[in-house]
Amino acid sequence: MDLVTLALPQEPAGGIAGWAADLVDTMGGPGAGLAIALENLFPPLPSEVILPLTGFAAGQGVINLASALFWTTLGSVVGAAALYWTGALFGRERLHAIWARFPLVKGSDVERTELWFSKHGTKAVLLGRMVPIFRSLISVPAGVERMPLPIFLSLTALGSLVWNSVLVMAGYWLGEQWDAVETYVGLLSKAVLVLVLVAIVIYVTMRIRYRKQPQARHQARIAARPDSRR
Repeated sequence: MDLVTLALPQEPAGGIAGWAADLVDTMGGPGAGLAIALENLFPPLPSEVILPLTGFAAGQGVINLASALFWTTLGSVVGAAALYWTGALFGRERLHAIWARFPLVKGSDVERTELWFSKHGTKAVLLGRMVPIFRSLISVPAGVERMPLPIFLSLTALGSLVWNSVLVMAGYWLGEQWDAVETYVGLLSKAVLVLVLVAIVIYVTMRIRYRKQPQARHQARIAARPDSRR
């Protein structure tokens, strides 16, 4: 019996899960690695489906558990490296040019972000690999800032190994209930998205208030002039 039939008895060829199951069935561990590499490049492909499914495959003897962890982590590193080089080729100057077009962003904001990344980039890359939504995105600023490649790859491999191990082992232990992982990770992803949106709203609100303050002070000075009272 193939993995698709084992993992998806209700929908034998259903969606992303069916596609990932076919890859693992056909290619084994390298198929799981390819799926995760593509997930890094195309975030709409959910790791919370692919990784638990890979763990389920290991539990069913379709692939070896060590192979599942090795290939999925390698796939994560390959996908992240591609995004790193995208950021490196994009470059700082283009980033500044794009940010300069946004009405509420100043050059000093970008400079502060760069300074923050230069101080905390290693932690950001390591921990970012374990946070939904940011797992892929964190590789781009690392490339823009030209973080030393050996450090980037090492941190990415370590962070990915932790994240992948949690989800793969969850699928391994849950067996036929492997798809329950998607529900819980999906809730975490939504929570992260809400926090990001709240942070954006706060930033925009503060920036608008900051812009209004000089104008208000200028009008107050004009109103306070003796000739303005006549």
